[in-house]
Amino acid sequence: MQSKEHHNRIKFYTCSCFCTDNIFLEEYKLHVRFISEQQFRTDYQEVLRTRGCSTDIHFKELLKKIKTEVERRQQLCVKSAERAALVKEAYKPLHKELYFLQDSYLAPEFLKIVNYCRSDGASEEGLLEFISPLAAQRVYRFPVFSRKFCEELIEELEHFEQSQAPKGRPNTMNNYGILLNELGFDEGFITPLREEYLQPVSALLYPDCGGHCLDSHKAFVVKYAMHEDLDLSYHYDNAEVTLNVSLGKEFVEGNLYFGDMRHVPLSESECAETEHRVAEGLLHRGQQMHGALRISSGERWNLIVWMRASRVRNKLCPMCGNKPQLMEGRGFADGFTDDAQAGAFPNMLCVLN
Repeated sequence: MQSKEHHNRIKFYTCSCFCTDNIFLEEYKLHVRFISEQQFRTDYQEVLRTRGCSTDIHFKELLKKIKTEVERRQQLCVKSAERAALVKEAYKPLHKELYFLQDSYLAPEFLKIVNYCRSDGASEEGLLEFISPLAAQRVYRFPVFSRKFCEELIEELEHFEQSQAPKGRPNTMNNYGILLNELGFDEGFITPLREEYLQPVSALLYPDCGGHCLDSHKAFVVKYAMHEDLDLSYHYDNAEVTLNVSLGKEFVEGNLYFGDMRHVPLSESECAETEHRVAEGLLHRGQQMHGALRISSGERWNLIVWMRASRVRNKLCPMCGNKPQLMEGRGFADGFTDDAQAGAFPNMLCVLN
């Protein structure tokens, strides 16, 4: 397990492409890159016209939205830290015990899986006796939490939503949700969940994707409900490995679907649909294309953990496909480290529990 001292000594960074790349235009179902107005017009004006952005007024309104999003990203780390400080000062948790991970919150089946992965001689072949692959390639489903924990966590999240505390949203694709680091879940819950439970499993299933050396994360909850977000467009994650757990409540439809890896054209991919079950998680490669179908009724909360391996992403930024250009960040930022730090801790970045 990585030590707390290690986290305090290693500094994580963001790639400069964060401010310019993968801006999601919800009304046009398109991810874009914005460096300048001229570049944007050259790259996207024609395709946007085919999707309904057909007048100069539409285009100018869109440019205004994009520039606002770029400015938001430039200030994101500072604003997030400010919100987290205000939440810590002003928000009174409903279930304060939930902020510290306990084995009783985890499903017995999940604990058996983790114990096997920690054992001497554990292998991927042996692990697959505990979990079954799904129709989607290298996507796995297994129980993660107890039902009671899921219910109480949703109660906590709803209590926070109803409070006057400031709230940051997870990303440009999800309009409803909560950043768990701002709410105070990182140190006592998500970090030990990643280090002590998820990394041993990921090490066996995804050694080629950095599953054996996950050293940071971004965790958040998203909400789908009638008259709010109903679905999620086809996309890939800013992660090496992703865990997606359905927390509840009652909902109909809304299955996930998985395609191929991001570099494979959609025309050459076959998508496989996967049911999302309450208290169970789907584990998959972050760069695997996927989306969520519309719910037809009810309300669903999902816990998402994007797990990152600096050893992998330091070589190539998964969002822009280039050698990362590092920017200052706070906390785990986007999971990049500089070469000097990586060399200083050669054994700390890829240690199994």
